[in-house]
Amino acid sequence: MQSLRWIGRLSLALVIGFTARAGAQDAGVVEVTVTGEGLSEDSARNDALRKALEQGGGVEISSHSQTENFQLIRDTIYARADGIITDYKILEQGDAAGGVKFCKIKAKVSKSAIASTWGEVQNVLDQVGRPGISIYILERIDGQVQDSSILESQIENRLLKAGFNVYAGEQIRAIAGKESDDAAVESNVAKMQAIAKDFGTQIFITGTAQANSAGVKELAGEPTTMYNGDGMIKMYYTDTAQLLASESLANWRGGARGFHTISPQAGKKALENAGQELVERCYLSVMQQWATRISSGGELTLEVEGMTLADAIKLKKKIQEISPDKIKNVNHAMTKGIATFRIKAQMTAEELAEHLVGGEFASLIEIVDLKTNRIQAKKVGG
Repeated sequence: MQSLRWIGRLSLALVIGFTARAGAQDAGVVEVTVTGEGLSEDSARNDALRKALEQGGGVEISSHSQTENFQLIRDTIYARADGIITDYKILEQGDAAGGVKFCKIKAKVSKSAIASTWGEVQNVLDQVGRPGISIYILERIDGQVQDSSILESQIENRLLKAGFNVYAGEQIRAIAGKESDDAAVESNVAKMQAIAKDFGTQIFITGTAQANSAGVKELAGEPTTMYNGDGMIKMYYTDTAQLLASESLANWRGGARGFHTISPQAGKKALENAGQELVERCYLSVMQQWATRISSGGELTLEVEGMTLADAIKLKKKIQEISPDKIKNVNHAMTKGIATFRIKAQMTAEELAEHLVGGEFASLIEIVDLKTNRIQAKKVGG
């Protein structure tokens, strides 16, 4: 009987202990139910994940509100929501009002995952500084090129508020020259890339927007000058000119009060109204690419001057040996003594550079410049 009582007390203690430990584990996890919207099912799901992170991790994130670059780190974490929230269930999804999709999910948000991600992003910012972006949008109203761009200003303000270093179109115009404006935006991506490189930015955004007169219409008893228009934005990595995202807004209509068919003021107002959606989509694309860049490195470029073909083949093999798990693929090309390696890697350029400055690499190459996704070097003794 005594031993039965002892076993009973031991069992009760074990149950209490396991319950306490489970409670301790669950204490750092918040379960939320949210609904997201987007133009596609994937974007609606990603929006729901961001909202889940914002709702479930709001207290944890706000505790860092005095941190330098708070908004940039916070928005980067939101952009990485699909990697941070791994335990979720889609409850319902389908069509919503306004031609968009919706996605309702139940998700478990881990405070410890938020804390570790915050530290990771902050560490990257300490290493590479705030990311820089060059912006140039060519804007026309009734076929006339405008000296400044409404859409450009909207994107610029959105990114500045988020904590990016922004170089706006006025600076690029001064370098490119008025006579080459059309070519700079519509066909000469290489020229835009060269200017963006001079600014030392990681991303450049370019595109066009236009508004054309569509007559006068009476709205709510007021004559309104109407304009039709469209806009297109493309985003590239500065170092490689790799296209990252393309956003467009077609066949929108807007205007402002007025009696005249031609009205630059009405055209600008129409562009301003239409740009709001396009700007937000552009911002989300920037944040997603920035989040991907700092978490995985994506495609890295290594340029080495003074190499022979034999040198390049040898270096390619050694790069692949750094980490078979993280180095997914290495391709190289030779042009006038410069070997260019394009490396698919689960690491940043900073991490790759740490390998390249030590061991046998130090006897092969010397690094002379390091950017977010590009490393420039020269052959030792070359």
